[in-house]
Amino acid sequence: MKLTASKKAIWHYIKITLLVFGISGLWQCMHSLILPMVVLDFASETQKNTWLGLMTFSGLIIAMLAQPVAGAISDRSNLGWGRRKPFIIAGVAGLLAFMPVIGVATSFTVLFIGYCALQFFSNAAQGPYQAFIPEMVPANERGKASGVKSFLEILGGAALLFPISRFMDSYSLTGEDKWLWFSILLLGGIILVLMLYTVIAVKEPRPQKIPTNNVIPAWIKSFNINIKANRAFLWFLASRLAVFMGLTTIQQFALYYFRDVVGVSDPAAATTRFLAIAIVFMLLAVFPAGYLSDYIGRKKICMLAALTGAAGILIILTNSSDIVLMIGAAVIGLALGAFNSTNWALATDLVNKGEEAKYLGIANMATAGGGALARLIGPVIDFFNGIGLNLGYTVMLLACIAYFIAGALLLIKVRTGSESKA
Repeated sequence: MKLTASKKAIWHYIKITLLVFGISGLWQCMHSLILPMVVLDFASETQKNTWLGLMTFSGLIIAMLAQPVAGAISDRSNLGWGRRKPFIIAGVAGLLAFMPVIGVATSFTVLFIGYCALQFFSNAAQGPYQAFIPEMVPANERGKASGVKSFLEILGGAALLFPISRFMDSYSLTGEDKWLWFSILLLGGIILVLMLYTVIAVKEPRPQKIPTNNVIPAWIKSFNINIKANRAFLWFLASRLAVFMGLTTIQQFALYYFRDVVGVSDPAAATTRFLAIAIVFMLLAVFPAGYLSDYIGRKKICMLAALTGAAGILIILTNSSDIVLMIGAAVIGLALGAFNSTNWALATDLVNKGEEAKYLGIANMATAGGGALARLIGPVIDFFNGIGLNLGYTVMLLACIAYFIAGALLLIKVRTGSESKA
């Protein structure tokens, strides 16, 4: 039975974005479950938010630098078997080599170094990998392709959160290292399989030959943007950074929120339930939002999504009961599903032709930058918790509302050709 053109297109989009299933699942589980639990082995109760926040902040600064540098060098490489695949292979190989450090860490310093190495290698692979959509998908189809990418990212986090939460709750209750190792091996194995599939299945377009003496110096120009010609892209970056500050704050400190404010005995499982509800509603939103963005424009949906995210946080702020938290999770999920899908499509519209990996690497600097800046609220949480019982978590939620609203307002300044596909 022959596939229709539409089904062939969807399968193509899945093929070029499938690796994000594993990478997204890794970082969702690492930031939401594994690191918060492992940090408790080294940090005191009064300093856990600070230590977790500063460690992940440092790693994400490395991520911000690694993606656009790897992307820019990839844009100008002349390797016979592809501009992107060699970087994907090398990055994933380094990632897998350093994942065991999380399991063998005997001090916070070793954990810190291992985490930063994971960020470097993961993003060295992701920078070049991001170029597949603008290189292999027509401009009028990128909303759908970005919807597929967002769906796989969300699905990866959802599918892997459940087994990892079981492992990490067992690790917390028993102190047995085998549960941590089960988590590491499962995540690493999935990424390895998906990387091998990507390298074998994806056929890169043949690039124009570029003088080889320009390849290595490309890193010097990795962050070079013509501000006058790319003003819309800069406003886009600021908006994306603000929204991801709100998203990452909730993701990173959710486990401690459930442990300290809600008072659950199984914080990893409670965090997973919260994230699972958010993820289900994210999945419901990504395809409709991506599809609509090809017709009514990206910017309107992105702005509405960011404001909806603020409303979801406001719901949580009003009450910490289970049902209210789950309603808030659903609203946040709808918002972030719509935002992720349409915002990435907007990014692919704004990149310069021939520099796709570089510009999408810079776009993900906003993702990583928002995540990094969000972590700096860790010491703030601990400070205000010292003033009043759980006051720091109230400050955290208010900050999230401000981040989402700022992200929506900054998009007003984005101007492209048609609504402009903004």
